[in-house]
Amino acid sequence: MKTTKLIIIVMALLLGGKAIAQNAKKARQILDKTAAVIGNKGGATANFTISGGKYGRVPGTISIKGQKFTASTSAVKVWFDGRTQWTYMKSTNEVNISTPNEAQRMAMNPYGFVTMYKSGYNLSMKPSGKNTVVHMKATTAGRSVREMFITINRNYQPVAIKMLQNTSWVSISVSNFRAKNLPDAMFRFNRKDFPRTEVIDLR
Repeated sequence: MKTTKLIIIVMALLLGGKAIAQNAKKARQILDKTAAVIGNKGGATANFTISGGKYGRVPGTISIKGQKFTASTSAVKVWFDGRTQWTYMKSTNEVNISTPNEAQRMAMNPYGFVTMYKSGYNLSMKPSGKNTVVHMKATTAGRSVREMFITINRNYQPVAIKMLQNTSWVSISVSNFRAKNLPDAMFRFNRKDFPRTEVIDLR
């Protein structure tokens, strides 16, 4: 009798583990398809609204091309060329130059997860109406984005992202995704456009 119970427990654990693995595989496939849609070679633009944490509620626009992006709100404009970030603060007429971590990039680029999910996160997914919600959870405590929920529609476009930065949840809604051909130059700060702006290098 004890042997039979042990076999049942082992089988349940094996089946449960298999189901988790299959779910994770489906989550990765969905993110792969989403990354392919977002990763239009020419680039893309969208509208977004950030809320929660220190941000309050802030609408903005974004243009992306691979890992590059430029985003703008009523108070800030950001350029990121894949390595260096320039942040223009309109209130002080200053530009800060930095090398941002993934959380800092995600704060202005809701599509940043497309390069993050491939390593260092456990993945799972579940349906939510006509959409799918993919859950990313960091496998180590060192990740600046510890946890994330991405709501993806049938066209494999993210419509909402909720992420845990340190101890605060930040939500980003995304709309009006449009594929476009964008020049690489638009993802770098051009000093000529801001001749009277103070530039502060924080690298």
